[in-house]
Amino acid sequence: MLNEFPTAIALRDAIVGKEISAVEVARQSLERQNALEPLLNCFSTTTPEMALASAESADQALRRGEAPGALHGVPISVKDLIAVGGVRQTFGSRSMANNVAQADAPAVARVKAAGACIVGITTTSEFGCKAVGDSPLTGITRNPWNTAKTPGGSSCGAAASVAAGVTPFALGTDGGGSIREPSSLTGLFGIKAQFGRVPVFPASATPTLGHVGPLARSVRDAALLLSVVAGHDPRDPFSVAGDVPDFLGACDLPVKGMRLAWSPTLGYAKPDAEVVRITEAAVMKFRTLGCEIIDLADGIGNDPADLWMAEFYAGVGTRLNDTLRNRSELLDPAVVAMLDKALDQTLFDYYSKVFARYQFREKIRALFEPFDLLLTPTAPVAAFDVGVDVPPQFADRNVCSWQYYTYPFNLTGQPAASLPVGFTSAGLPVGLQLVARINRESDIFRAAAAFEAAYPWAGILPPGIAG
Repeated sequence: MLNEFPTAIALRDAIVGKEISAVEVARQSLERQNALEPLLNCFSTTTPEMALASAESADQALRRGEAPGALHGVPISVKDLIAVGGVRQTFGSRSMANNVAQADAPAVARVKAAGACIVGITTTSEFGCKAVGDSPLTGITRNPWNTAKTPGGSSCGAAASVAAGVTPFALGTDGGGSIREPSSLTGLFGIKAQFGRVPVFPASATPTLGHVGPLARSVRDAALLLSVVAGHDPRDPFSVAGDVPDFLGACDLPVKGMRLAWSPTLGYAKPDAEVVRITEAAVMKFRTLGCEIIDLADGIGNDPADLWMAEFYAGVGTRLNDTLRNRSELLDPAVVAMLDKALDQTLFDYYSKVFARYQFREKIRALFEPFDLLLTPTAPVAAFDVGVDVPPQFADRNVCSWQYYTYPFNLTGQPAASLPVGFTSAGLPVGLQLVARINRESDIFRAAAAFEAAYPWAGILPPGIAG
């Protein structure tokens, strides 16, 4: 089905040009949210009053002749792991069902200041601990391309709602793939920037792995949103200082001569053959755009899943220790199993993996020196059935390690994105992961925008969802 939801940039320009009011845009977004919520279950909390109040303020500012914000009047959603002051923040958990955030996270404060209108808080797997879209509190979130399938996780509601046209973009989080993998499974462009590029506060339960970033239906919309939320904040000790790169400008840079490495397995993954065919065909299209393709036959070496799991689940488990010990019945049993295992580590075992992580990071930094981007499948499979934690063909993996491709680059902190590049024979989206060198998000945007221009996807909408 061919149609096109308006991009965030088009909506902003229409609002600023007074072709449509911000209030009218907000109402249309809220109407679509209400219509699709029974089918998809994307929101843990809706905020219509907040959205309409922000939209009215945006319209009033234009009437007063004030300069518009970068996101002036554009609807947006925020994942339930990111604080929106005065709004319920549950982390997808019954143990936090009545929690209310005390103040805005930096990214939220910045999108508000830029004129965006928050329509709701999107669902997440419990504390972001699973790569599928369900939690004991909110139930199952469904993929608009096939509602029997998962949108992935943990930014499940963000991905499903953007793919379904509720908002043109959303704020998600990524501690091991939680922006990129659902973007792949729902046909979106999603990016985690350089670690610390977008400040995180209050501190995440996984403070050396977690990122906040955009999921969008177009590369330039993601570039716009990232440019708003990026920048130093002294409350985050990892926050990158210095000027924010020109992400939108990077979308117009030529790609001829870029050196792109291709690894279908990273040396250890076991992807679906159809996913490999689709992503490899996309890599060859970059060659027609003037890029040099380098076959990275050996990938990155051994699977670093144990390094990632030791740190990620130990952090979440420490944060939830009281609940684990005294109210574990409130938690997802699959999450409890992962947290208990992480907390059973000895201090020696834990810090041995921490130091191994730093060795891994330096190995990957050196590996990237001869090329601009590493290309891989984003996920080893397309969307699979709801109600299961791990795709059946990966029974030897756990609730996150089946992703294979994404968590290595949370360990290194490098920029990484998922780019829509095709569909399976069943009509399900497939994403290509683009990983850049340290602090080189601009290389991702120049390559992704060039691919999008040559092979546009945004007009292909989920059957039964469009309109």
